[in-house]
Amino acid sequence: MLYFFDTYAIIEILQGNSAYEQYKDMPIVTTMANFGEIYYSLLKGSTEELADESLQKIKFQFIELTQPAVKEAMQFRYKQKIIKLSYIDCFGYITAKQNNMLFLTGDQSFAHFENVEFVK
Repeated sequence: MLYFFDTYAIIEILQGNSAYEQYKDMPIVTTMANFGEIYYSLLKGSTEELADESLQKIKFQFIELTQPAVKEAMQFRYKQKIIKLSYIDCFGYITAKQNNMLFLTGDQSFAHFENVEFVK
């Protein structure tokens, strides 16, 4: 099974969370939007140099964020507006579904949705 790695999952892998051990050697498929979110998160917690070093440890495979995926993601987000999901999380979730991948995340907001592998 292929996984789409949400920002949450990638950060947990970088931090060495043992719950994500089984995923760390898999292809890390995500979007450039998630990459940006990861980089920003790393910058907040360290220096630019350390953030760059951390990202070099991961072999990313980027998947295109298409216009139909963006539209569907915003429809999904609107339908779930009470949960207040982030744009990037919605982009990833729908991109995963459209590409027959499981959405790998530890974000509690997605734990009850179909097509999600939830790992805390």
